Amino acid sequence: MTARIDPQARETRWWPAPAKLNLFLHVTGRRADGFHDLQTLFQLLDWGDEIGIEVTDDARIERVAGPASVAAQADLAVRAARALQQASGTRLGARLHLRKRIPIGGGLGGGSSDAATVLKVLNRLWQTGLDLPELLRIGLELGSDVPVFLYGSSAWGTGRGERLTPAELPESWYLIVHPGVAVATAGIFQAPELTRNSPLVTMRAFSPDQTRNDCEPVVRARFPEVAAALDWLGPGARLSGTGSCVFQSFGSAAAAERVAARVPDEWTSFVARGVNRSPLEAALAIMA
Repeated sequence: MTARIDPQARETRWWPAPAKLNLFLHVTGRRADGFHDLQTLFQLLDWGDEIGIEVTDDARIERVAGPASVAAQADLAVRAARALQQASGTRLGARLHLRKRIPIGGGLGGGSSDAATVLKVLNRLWQTGLDLPELLRIGLELGSDVPVFLYGSSAWGTGRGERLTPAELPESWYLIVHPGVAVATAGIFQAPELTRNSPLVTMRAFSPDQTRNDCEPVVRARFPEVAAALDWLGPGARLSGTGSCVFQSFGSAAAAERVAARVPDEWTSFVARGVNRSPLEAALAIMA
């Protein structure tokens, strides 16, 4: 029997899909499944993509608008909706409208965040009733970064990044610079020169000065544009994930904006606030 759907679910409503930063990223070993063991600290941002979602009575999943460089069938948002359909057995469908702001291949988790937003929102709108562990299992099949966005909190991540412990981080503002290139994650993790034996650190002992991004030397060597952006931002600048976006933290929005005004014209940049709770959680709370 098909659930009775709220008529408002059949109208397009827009939902946030926030970006993330990896404040550090240590590669601690190889795994038998082809992935790597990691330690990282995920910082969610109050900035990102937006996804318009409307429920349909048929089982079609249609991407009405999205990035031209990504085929609809390969889009993680579309794949997430279909995975939820399969897991739940619903006969409902959806139309998805993606407003992309997060750079593709930038290390900010754009596709993963889109997927998480689709999973959490359609789980409500379709009334499929899956709990968070079930959504996390679906999300991890789509990508290693999907779970943190489903979790909805800045978090300490281990394993592939899916073992999460919530983190209460001090308020910071970030200047993020995109140097105009896309970096494929697989290529960086397959690099023979990648450090894969970083020692484990504890949350209690964590200090930015004692951490790094193990992917940064590889990306620097292969993408001179990223190296130039890191050098321009100066001491304390870091790569997020496998890149290509780089960032610097500031104590206020005004301080970050002053530096942003000087970013070279050939790059794009934005200022965003770090948040401990995902903007999606607030939007879902209003819906409840």
